[in-house]
Amino acid sequence: MRPRLTAAVALALVGALAAACGGGDAPDDRGSAPSSPSSAAASDTTTPSGTPTASSTPSTSPSATASETSSPPDAGGTANVSACARRTADALTEQQALGQLLMVAFQTGDSRTALDDLIADQHVGNVIYLGGWDGASLVKKTSAHLQAQATKAATAGIPLLLAADQEGGEVRQLRGEGFSKVPSAKVQAQMSSAELTAAAKGWAGELKAVGINVNLAPVTDTVPADIGTANEPIGKYGRQYGSDPATVTKASTAFLKGMIEGGIMGTVKHFPGLGRIRNNTDFNATGITDNIATPKDPFLAPFTAGVKAGAGLVMVGSARYPGLDDTRTQAMFSKPIITGLLRDQLGFDGVVITDDINAKAVQAIPVAERATSFLRAGGDILLTGDPKSVPAMTKAITDKARADEGFALHVDAAVLRVVALKERMGLISCS
Repeated sequence: MRPRLTAAVALALVGALAAACGGGDAPDDRGSAPSSPSSAAASDTTTPSGTPTASSTPSTSPSATASETSSPPDAGGTANVSACARRTADALTEQQALGQLLMVAFQTGDSRTALDDLIADQHVGNVIYLGGWDGASLVKKTSAHLQAQATKAATAGIPLLLAADQEGGEVRQLRGEGFSKVPSAKVQAQMSSAELTAAAKGWAGELKAVGINVNLAPVTDTVPADIGTANEPIGKYGRQYGSDPATVTKASTAFLKGMIEGGIMGTVKHFPGLGRIRNNTDFNATGITDNIATPKDPFLAPFTAGVKAGAGLVMVGSARYPGLDDTRTQAMFSKPIITGLLRDQLGFDGVVITDDINAKAVQAIPVAERATSFLRAGGDILLTGDPKSVPAMTKAITDKARADEGFALHVDAAVLRVVALKERMGLISCS
């Protein structure tokens, strides 16, 4: 029996709804930074193509910290979910539900059927294109094939989120015929807001034409001028819109609006910001601490603006923020950061997705523990650049949900948020 919303959560949701009615997101990119060419991982379909609408010394065990409790989530983030999304989520089998919480990498050199078994057997509900795909024709055929695997048995017929890192500059997973040479964020920031929104809408149209429905962009990290290219994940590659939050906010929001207007769901990343760290979390477990960030950090402004502008996803990184979580738990495993800061303080009720769950920064933690710790902290989709990690993660989530009702509630809430996002994007309809 799969984890389901229990009576306690149902009552909480009813209470929240009653209160409301009473008045009152060249180099490969794994969702966070360009990786080396040798790295194995990192970010017309046959199903509906919907249109989004706006609206230091590391610890090795995230479960050992105060930020990783198994207390049930509150109603925040699920209270306004539609009856259609609830019915759709409730009809999923246990394994179909867990599959909605996975996004698996499809490398450009792999055969078109490389993920077929994972989708069928592990019920994987989402895919990210990685490795640099050349030509719209190839991507379009691959997208159609992938969506054809989202069968009634595999995903209950729910279409996949098909994502790419199409930021611009050096980070463009889709290149060649059919894809614009999107300029870097720094160049985009020189456009007016109206010009950038119009350009991004055009770039979104190129993605939609090949079956992509999620862009893991824009980057909303602010890299201070005095750090610049010494910031390996962002500044080194010119991925930032600017060195001050106002510039980043203006440009990233304009880009995000264009994506949404063009029918592609946008993602703000890498929460709560990689701009002040020195090393790249993809390749390092040290030098990844931001000792300045606090809950009132002005560098949070671009993320707040992205949430308000309608970003459907927020990608959370694997750096450390002692001023946000005094246990020094990495962001993707931190309840104070995901639930306390992002959901409660910034008001984000959408889907939280990891940066690559197999990045060097987190490899000292068993992969099973990474999966459960992220969900327990309030996250939703586990992005993995290594398809081989999927069985271990799904087993860990299943076992823990069956043994721990509090954790099962977190899982149910995550599934509901993912299904609600897909409904918002037009991938699910109950009419």
